[in-house]
Amino acid sequence: MSTIESVEPLPFIEGIVYGEGPRWHHGRLWFSDGPAGKVYSVGETGDLAVEAEVPHASGLGWLPDGTLVVSGLMDAHIHHVGAHGDVVATFDLSDFAWSTNDLLVTPDGRAYVDMYQVDDSGLTGHIGLVDTTGVVRIVASGLDVPNCMASLPGESTIIVAETNGSRILAFPVEHDGSLGAPSVFADLGPERHPDGLCVDMEGGIWVGCYDTGEFLRIIRGGTITHRVEIDRGWAIAPALGGADGRTLYMVIDETTVEGLMAGESTGWIMQARVDVPGAGSP
Repeated sequence: MSTIESVEPLPFIEGIVYGEGPRWHHGRLWFSDGPAGKVYSVGETGDLAVEAEVPHASGLGWLPDGTLVVSGLMDAHIHHVGAHGDVVATFDLSDFAWSTNDLLVTPDGRAYVDMYQVDDSGLTGHIGLVDTTGVVRIVASGLDVPNCMASLPGESTIIVAETNGSRILAFPVEHDGSLGAPSVFADLGPERHPDGLCVDMEGGIWVGCYDTGEFLRIIRGGTITHRVEIDRGWAIAPALGGADGRTLYMVIDETTVEGLMAGESTGWIMQARVDVPGAGSP
């Protein structure tokens, strides 16, 4: 049986409400704060800056021309944000979803977004492919609350955290952006519910399991190689960045489901050094 290496987290920044969607971009860590309606960036020294004000901000990504794409949570909109932080376009996806959530923009400009519907069986999920004019095509359906997405290095594969399914799925990507039939990258067991994730250069996945208070590095097949335990709050989402790509940034939020719906939360970000650098996704 393989040994799981324990990694110690260290403080980074505090003072946010509910952090989400961390991404390393152009030498800074970007993340959203939905209840505050803001998108932030922060440098390695902790210098925090507001990059845009977007209601219900959640997932982040960038089009090839540098346009920032922001998806909503508890809100079914996608926003395009210009270089000066101004919202230049907003697309209403409410015909397809009660809420969007996280977002993956691939280097060629394809934007994949979580889309949630509420029906008699509860919350169900699809993944939509949204073009730059807001036209939506459903490319995966019937998922048990899809969450963060990322691309595996060297493969035409998108991985998806299926939060209520307690697993990470791998979808082959077709030439037109469609997703093929998924395989199970990792089954995390019924106690763990994956939220945000990111990919390293060896194809390992760092994932936050929000309600068990841990960030895990997992390889294909489900073996856990590393674990970061946090002492309180929800382990929401990780991102790999820093000058050498080996700093693991971890977004943590202390709230409840009821509190989150009311916008009541306290968030912060921790950091740790790891061996394998990030692959730049999501």
